[in-house]
Amino acid sequence: MPPEPDAGREPVTAYVALGANLGDAQGAVVAAMRQLDNLPHTRVSGRSSLYRTAPVDSGGPDYINAVAGIFTRLSAPDLLRSMQQLELAAGRERPYRNAPRTLDLDLLLYGDGCVDSPLLTLPHPRMTERAFVLVPLAEIAPGRVPPEALAAVARQRIERIERAG
Repeated sequence: MPPEPDAGREPVTAYVALGANLGDAQGAVVAAMRQLDNLPHTRVSGRSSLYRTAPVDSGGPDYINAVAGIFTRLSAPDLLRSMQQLELAAGRERPYRNAPRTLDLDLLLYGDGCVDSPLLTLPHPRMTERAFVLVPLAEIAPGRVPPEALAAVARQRIERIERAG
């Protein structure tokens, strides 16, 4: 049997933002954290608390947000495709930009890698503008979030609703 394509790749630490504001948003985020841990060649290494936040650049109910740290041997594009499959399985639709959603997974960081392609930009281009990304990321990877970045989003409403477990 031939080896799987990513089996020999060195593991990379990546960070994924999770969010939802339709249906059982909290359940969807918690389930997605478990599902990330089940991706091939991938293990969740850290989970932030869950946070409630107001929608940014969109409407609808408040979001439930979190960030997961993962070790993965998947390439960044393969990881992105796997994350999009999880979104689809959770009923994600994209009727318009920033529409309310049953599940949203964003690849924030992939090691120290930089990517700028039509399908993927790393680091995530808007992560430093959003408390719902920076606060949970700082909880599990404080060295990845400069204090001035947290200060810049300090006026955005964010409420911890469940501690990391």
